[in-house]
Amino acid sequence: MALLRVLPLTAVFNVTMIVTVMAANSQFSVAVHVLAVLARYGGEKVKSEKIAGSVNTNAVVIRRLLGQLGQAGLVESQTGASGGTRLARGPESITLADVYSSVSCGEVFALHGRAPDQDCPVGKNIEAVLCGLQKEIDKTVSDKLSQYTMQDILNIIEQGKD
Repeated sequence: MALLRVLPLTAVFNVTMIVTVMAANSQFSVAVHVLAVLARYGGEKVKSEKIAGSVNTNAVVIRRLLGQLGQAGLVESQTGASGGTRLARGPESITLADVYSSVSCGEVFALHGRAPDQDCPVGKNIEAVLCGLQKEIDKTVSDKLSQYTMQDILNIIEQGKD
């Protein structure tokens, strides 16, 4: 805690932003992992504790992620003793772009927080340039992820199975 008192507020803010972006980026890979587990179980309902064991995380983290996937229409969950979660549709109809958009928490990179100097030729134009680049990157990522389904991922996993 003493370290936070020594650091200027901007340093604390920047560290918080980096940690937040890293956490958001890992959500996609965890979501793909979760959906692959569900796909492997077919239409059977799977408890969050079982999924959490595969991911090696806490079931609360999985339930939070399942909430996002449920809002996106990728999974169906039921609470209670006979509850669990299953895919809302076949793994062949869930693209990685669907998964990415359901958990994505931002762009590939963030623009700097302070408004650039509008009297500077670079400062006046840099945000527009970076926004355009960001849109291109987002489209490229989405296009590539649309080429793969959860069935593709499951097939690759099954091929590598011991």
